[in-house]
Amino acid sequence: MKLEIKNLSFKYDGFELKADLEVDEGEILTLLGPNGSGKTTLLKCIYGLLKPRERCVYLDGKDIHSLPLKQRAKLVGYVPQTHNPSFPYTVLEFVVMGKASQFGVFEQPSRKDYEEAREILKLVGIENLANRPYTNVSGGQLQLAMIARALIQNPKVLLLDEPTAHLDFGNQIKVLTTIRKIVTSKNLIAILTLHDPNLAVTFSDRIAIVNNGKILAVGDKNIVDGKLLASIYGVDVEVLTTENNLKFILPKVKI
Repeated sequence: MKLEIKNLSFKYDGFELKADLEVDEGEILTLLGPNGSGKTTLLKCIYGLLKPRERCVYLDGKDIHSLPLKQRAKLVGYVPQTHNPSFPYTVLEFVVMGKASQFGVFEQPSRKDYEEAREILKLVGIENLANRPYTNVSGGQLQLAMIARALIQNPKVLLLDEPTAHLDFGNQIKVLTTIRKIVTSKNLIAILTLHDPNLAVTFSDRIAIVNNGKILAVGDKNIVDGKLLASIYGVDVEVLTTENNLKFILPKVKI
């Protein structure tokens, strides 16, 4: 299975986004770039929250934007950058609500829906939180609950906008490790947006460098070099490579 973005074009408020990408199943592609570069806009265009000028997003050759919402929701799961809990649903109820588009007007979730939600909570490692109000969990736990909510419809594509935003170092690693495990075990197609190039080179199969609404380069972690990063972030950096071919990006800072 393959997700293809062909000749995507979207404009708003003087900003123009153009993109061409391909992502295979079992692969994590990370969009890496500075604030305002177009990463979130690109994810929203792929999902259909924003409407590109022409049809341009295809899953196994099918134009997913032309599909009814119920059908599209079964194919693509979207995890936004932020979520502000409003009502103290339990974590289990919150995850089950990910299937809301599949319910009729007066239809209630079934026992099977709740069983599926428990299995997904187990998959992401927070089954112990099932009965806790989701207004009363940590940032990392909420992020995992949001991923579980996106997974309950068993999508083929997972889109995650800054899944490590506002998380401490430990929770960043936990969330990205969980995403890696899920993508591999379920053979999903995943597109993430990240700000931290070190996280991008550690957890991605491929990286797309985004700036000013354009994709400057796409490739494995070796495309992340000091000159390219300096050009888009405006900060001199040094890229170190270990004997095990691990990369670390360090800013050149004079103190």
